[in-house]
Amino acid sequence: MGMAADKLESTQTVDPGQTMIINLGPQHPSTHGVLRVRLELDGERVVHAEPVVGYLHTGFEKTAENLTYQQCNTITDRLDYLAPMTNNLAYVLAVEKLLGVEVPKRAQYIRVLFAELTRVASHLVWLGTHVMDLGAMSLFFYTMREREVILDLIEDAAGVRMNPSYFRIGGLAYDLPAGFHEKVHEFVKDFPRWMKSYRHLFEGNPLINERLEGIATITQEQALAWSVTGPNLRATGLPIDLRKDEPYSSYEDFDFDVPVRTGADAYARFWVRVDEIYEAMKIIEQAIDKITPTGPYTSSDRKISLPPRDEIYGNMEALIHQFKLVTQGFVVPAGEVYQAVEGPRGEMGFYIVSDGGTKPYRWRARTPSFYNLQTMPLMCKDGLVADVITAIGSIDIMLGDVDK
Repeated sequence: MGMAADKLESTQTVDPGQTMIINLGPQHPSTHGVLRVRLELDGERVVHAEPVVGYLHTGFEKTAENLTYQQCNTITDRLDYLAPMTNNLAYVLAVEKLLGVEVPKRAQYIRVLFAELTRVASHLVWLGTHVMDLGAMSLFFYTMREREVILDLIEDAAGVRMNPSYFRIGGLAYDLPAGFHEKVHEFVKDFPRWMKSYRHLFEGNPLINERLEGIATITQEQALAWSVTGPNLRATGLPIDLRKDEPYSSYEDFDFDVPVRTGADAYARFWVRVDEIYEAMKIIEQAIDKITPTGPYTSSDRKISLPPRDEIYGNMEALIHQFKLVTQGFVVPAGEVYQAVEGPRGEMGFYIVSDGGTKPYRWRARTPSFYNLQTMPLMCKDGLVADVITAIGSIDIMLGDVDK
């Protein structure tokens, strides 16, 4: 991963004959997946930590070039199965930009709602697993319990709990079901109480503080040099957030703050994500109030959007459109585009090249974990072995992002 220069520098003051090479993972539970970290140790102190990736390689980007644009949507879910809606959103926005499609405002608000529900669900998984890595197990069960409520809301709308492919090019797959607004309002009402119980467990907890404060630091200059984005960058003091800086899907209609910390360590990254949960809940509450009970949820352009079922049953032209869209896909004008969104882990973007056909000529994903993970040698150098676990959890890595 281009770490040779760092390694040479890190070993200059250490006798190579006195260091030991060990592997952390890929089977270690605290590596959060199939990540292997090659550690060079001087006693228990880390001389160099080299992340070794590729154990989960899927070939998504090449696979997408053999699928229609609509079929590619299912791949975006699996790049990050903790934040599938975020990936859906980045991809459909990119294709819609090539097509020049206008998405109904109501559908844009629904997309924002689910993108923020996904952000909260992803951060809950991070919070529970990160604190468990540090030695506190109870919080994991509580965060998983609340995440189930969010997955239930996703299932109500999309029909499945994970990898829903709910966002479609032109809008959404389905309209919101009856009673959905009431369920979201109930979730918004209950969530502050849940967060209060979480904070009782970790706020001021010496176990958490001692494992996080001053650990796995990375300067703002280093973060920018390594293209770090998301909470990991905002923990160095930079308030960069694409929802504010380059608004998409009508995020400009929402009032929220961008959480920032200046500690640039694991403790700062911890609190940026906790603060982001509160800000996401503010957006969710605003979104559900903006979404009208009825209205258009997809583009009226039948060249890209599937016709409603009631039209298919009584209209031959609608039936033909559906058949052609499902079997052949739609033609996308020649050109290239890059579209990014602010995901739970940072900038999630897609670069797509169209040759004027029904399948992308080139399809590339700019995933946040791939870049964020490369800072591990900087974070772990001169720390202890236990600090490597802290660093991994504080980065919030998704291996599907890395091994795409």
